[in-house]
This record gives sequence, structure tokens and C-alpha cells, in this order.
Amino acid sequence: MSPETEPNPLLSIQFRISFDRLRAEHVEPAVTTHLREARARLDALANDPGPRTFENTLARLDEITEPLDYSMGVVKHLESVATFPELRDAYNRVQPEVSAFYSSIPLDAGLWKAIQAYAATDQAQALNGTRKRFLVKTIDTFRRHGAELDPAGKAKLEQIDVELARLTTRFSQNTLDSTNAFELVLTDEARLAGLPESARAAARESAARKGVDGWRFTLQAPSYTPLMTYLDDAGIRREVYHSYCVRATSGDWDNRPLLRRILELRRAKAELLGFQHFADLVLHDRMAHTGARAQAFLRDLKGKTEAHFVRENRELLEFRRALEGSAAPELEPWDVAYYAEKQRAALYAFDEEALRPYFPLDRVVAGMFEIVGRLYGVRVAEDPGVPAWDPQVRSYRIYDRDGGFLGGFYADWYPRENKRGGAWMDALLTGFPPGGKPHLGLICGNLTPPVGDKPALLTHREVETIFHEFGHLLHHLLSRVEIRSLAGTNVAWDFVELPSQIMENWCWEREALDLFARHYQTGEPIPEDLFQKMRRARTFRAANAQMRQLGFGFVDLALHIDYSPGRDGDPIAYTRGILQEFSPAKLPPDHAMVAAFTHLFADPVGYGAGYYSYKWSEVLDADAFTRFRTDGIFSPEAGRRFRESILERGDSEDPGELYRQFMDRDPDPNALLERSGLL
Repeated sequence: MSPETEPNPLLSIQFRISFDRLRAEHVEPAVTTHLREARARLDALANDPGPRTFENTLARLDEITEPLDYSMGVVKHLESVATFPELRDAYNRVQPEVSAFYSSIPLDAGLWKAIQAYAATDQAQALNGTRKRFLVKTIDTFRRHGAELDPAGKAKLEQIDVELARLTTRFSQNTLDSTNAFELVLTDEARLAGLPESARAAARESAARKGVDGWRFTLQAPSYTPLMTYLDDAGIRREVYHSYCVRATSGDWDNRPLLRRILELRRAKAELLGFQHFADLVLHDRMAHTGARAQAFLRDLKGKTEAHFVRENRELLEFRRALEGSAAPELEPWDVAYYAEKQRAALYAFDEEALRPYFPLDRVVAGMFEIVGRLYGVRVAEDPGVPAWDPQVRSYRIYDRDGGFLGGFYADWYPRENKRGGAWMDALLTGFPPGGKPHLGLICGNLTPPVGDKPALLTHREVETIFHEFGHLLHHLLSRVEIRSLAGTNVAWDFVELPSQIMENWCWEREALDLFARHYQTGEPIPEDLFQKMRRARTFRAANAQMRQLGFGFVDLALHIDYSPGRDGDPIAYTRGILQEFSPAKLPPDHAMVAAFTHLFADPVGYGAGYYSYKWSEVLDADAFTRFRTDGIFSPEAGRRFRESILERGDSEDPGELYRQFMDRDPDPNALLERSGLL
């Protein structure tokens, strides 16, 4: 069969997605078809003359966009992990119309009338559990998305949403392109002084792949982080740091005008919908509920952290001056990680690089699967031969304790130039196992790749990243919620990080580490003295780590609550002033980190006004893990409770109530401070 006559793989929902046959020219025909059919289904629902029931109203509403969700999810995913010009162009062409359609759903007068008609029935009044929550949340969501606006207001809102979708996609693409545009090639090995052998080998291989001599460095995390942490040459560190913090601020990749316009549109949307600001709009149905409460939460943590932060930074400067003399200058931003690593080595005789040989990727992944098997009674098996978007991608299936098939997932671990940075999980299909449709998801990272004949040897932080993202994936794959839009990770964003962040705790427990942390050559576990050094160093500069995250949260909420263009001027300079409070060193005058802050600006909502969620969820995870500490870190009973109360339940009940079902009480905020050594 010729490529021209092959069926379009985006036209039907597939569990085994034909990534090997999917081409850019498939995108527009498939999306056009799905849009036409979704509009027809929406019209049929709104104009159904029969008596209103849950099945012909809310259940149908939950299914209207599934084929469109699927095809756009697959295309958006590919644009993130295997982009090329034709695919990017196709995605950018269809996205405005798709965004307009999604925005139009709560603005459809006939559909809103149908939902209200159903809400008035005796059946609706008698609903309970998940179905009642779906009805209540649907009515609330429609109101917050403009169902009660007049026709002019609805048209304006739809216009805002379409422009936001276009601008945030461009923001993400600019960040990727500007990150990839940088490379540093060194040809004098003497300039690599201080750099670990693992980083040298990776840089050498990177240069070879590009057909150049020497050692090649990029702004991708596996290259950037070791250079900033270990390289003795402060001039090179400064150059690379500067390139990193001014990404997406020049030429065709300049995100600064996009950032201003995104903020303007978000403000306009909130005001149009009757909210004081964007933060109150997006937090309305989250655990914090209001921007003011989220800010108060951050201020409270900042107040409990500041004195430790000041002490840590004073001690780091004293350490530098003990090494170099009392005339040694103040620390610059590109000095902090370098001297902090030397200080950690001096205090704890601990070099993080010493752990790498004990974390070969395949062993880490296999050990993680064994841990979740013990906790939640599931079995993960590789599924070879499944077509994917890159030869290095692996595919897996997950089964329940009774052998029931729950779903599958892809794992894409290594950086590429056609792949965006960071680590993430995503859902491709949301099902309702057992017995129904299985789930399908994915997990992506940008981890240290294999070099030469060695396997991929990870840092401990990279191991935590794998566990974190797999926690999100479990939240999706173990979901048992009958309503698709309430299933899996479709929960309040200040609750969604609980299943992911709690998984990181097993990376610090000897009993868990012994399942996978084995030397890649000898098979020996981490020596006890090295393990104890790692544990003692866990809270090293914990206040700095906490203040860094708090700074991002403060910037986010300030931009979406307090910032006024007329009063505060350039948002880059405005956020630089805020971040300075949370920085251990003076930021350079052109520091523009927020221009590449994709968490906030690569999606119409994303983590916008929600970055505080990481710390909010960290409070929950630190407290929730105390139950595993009490019952045993592999306690089947604690695992069963967590699975049944949290992982299976999605957004089927208020998240605060789900947490209480697991812990039998509200969260204790001091658990995080205690774990961080900041009490």
C-alpha cells in the first residue's frame, strides 16, 4: 500500500498508536474530521428532544471530545519529543480552530440549557458520589468559562482563548529553539579541569555526534548541570550561565513581547469572567481556592525558611574565603553550585558523582517497578516491538494483582535536539479498567545518556526525577473513575503533585535502594558509609532549595495578582527584582529567566498562578509518607490505602477529603520542615 493510500492513523483511537506511520500531512485532515464530528455530537446533545437523563446529557458531554482529545494529544506530544518543521507547521495551523472549539463548548447556549434542564430533574437531585460531583463541577466550570456571558462577551472570550493558545505554543517553541541554538565547544582539555570523567565523556560524545573535535556542551540539563557544578574555569561557567538565563530574549525567539501579551490576555479573561485577577480564576476549584491564600501559604514558608537561608549563604561565603583567603570576592550566581559542591564534599566527604556507578538506568527502572509492585500489587512488563517515535523509546504494560490488564505506557529517557527539555508525564488515553478500556500514558525525561560502552549512569537527582514522573503515571494508570474528565491526573493542580512527590521518598530509604542501586560492574550495593554520607547531606542547603522554589511561586503569583504594566513596567525587570530576594547571589542586570519559564507560559493555563502547587503538594507528601514510615515503607496495607484513597480516585471527591481518608486527619505542615531540617 502506497503512503498516499494508507489509512490516516489519527482518524481512529488506537491503543497501539501507529507512530511509525504518522506523518505531518495526516494532522489537518484528521483534526478537521474530528472537529466536524464533535460539533455534530454537541448539537445532537443540545437538541435532544427526549427527557433529560444522566446518560443522554452528562455522560455524552464527557465523551464528545474524546477522539479530538486523542488526536491532538498525540500530535502535541510528537511536537514535544520528535518535532520537525512540517509537523510544527501542521500543529500550529490546526491549533487555533481546535482552541476555539474547546472554548466554545461552555459558551454554547443550547448545551448550557440542556445541562440546566437536567440539573432540575429528580434524577439529578438524587445523584451522589462521582456523578453528583461531575454535575456540580460541570455547572461551576461552565459558569467560570463564560456560559452566562452575553453574546459579545462570549465572542470576546473565545477570541482571548484562541490567541492564548497560539501565543503559549509559540512561547514553548521559542524556548526550545533558543536552548538548542547554544553550543560551546572546547578543544583544550586543560580547560575541563574539575569536570568529572562522566561529564567529559558525554561532552566528547556530543562533539563526535556533531562531527567536531573537542568537547561540546549545551544548555540541556545533563550537560549544563555538571558544568556549573564542577568546572573550575569561572569564565566558562559565567558564559554558560549567562546564555542560560537570557534564553528566548532576542531575535526570532524573543519571548518578551509574548509574555506581556499573555499576561494581558489572562487579566482580560479573568475580568471578563468576574474575577479580580487570573489567580482567583484558576484557583477557584483548587485546594487553595484564592490567590491570596496561596500567597499567604508561600509567605508562611518563607518566614520559616529565611533565617536558615541567610545562615547557609553566610557559611558558603566563609567557606570560599577559608579556601581562597579573606579577600575572595562575593559569590556570583555562576559560583554558587560550584562552591556549594566543594563545601558539601568537605562537610560530608560526599561526592555525588560517587553514586553514579550505582544507578544504571535499567536497574533503577526495574527496581522502581518492584517497589510499586510491593506497594500496590501491580506488575509491569516490557512490551517489545511497539512502534514509537524514536528507537530509544521503550514500551510497557501494567497488570493488576489478579492479572487484569490496566494499561500501557511509553518511556523516553534521553535528551535530543528535537525534544523539549525537562521531565514530564502525559496521558494519551483515559480508560476505565478493569474490564473496560485500558489507560495509555507516557513518561519523558532528559537524563544522562549512555556513553561509549557504559550504560546510562544517573545522578541521584535523576533517579528522583524518574520516581517523581512515574508517580504521576501511576495516578493515571491506576485510576478507577467512571467519568473520564474526573479520572487520573485530572485533579486540582495543588493536589496533582502528591502522587509524584511522595514517590521520591523511596529514593532515600536503604531497604528500597538495595533493590536497584547496584554497581553497574560488580553488582554490589551502595557501601554503607557512602549511603550514610548521602543521607547526612540530604538537608545540605535545604533552605536554598526551598527558597528557590518559593521564589518561582512568588514570581508566578505576583505576575498574576499584583503586576501592573503601567506601574511596574517591564515584567522581566519586575520579576528579576522579586527573584533577587530568593537568590544566594546578586543576579546580573540582564537576568531574564522568566522569558523561558515554560511552566507558566507554554500553555494557556499550565502552572500559571499555580506554581505554588509544588510546595503545597510537598507539604502533603512529607506528611503522607510518615504513614509509610510508621507502617513500613513496603507496607501492603499502607500501599492499599494510598492506592484506594488517592491513586484510584482521581477527582471523584474533594481532594482534602481523599487525603483525610488516607491519613485519618488533615495534613501537618511541620512534616516538610522536619524532613528538610528546617524546624
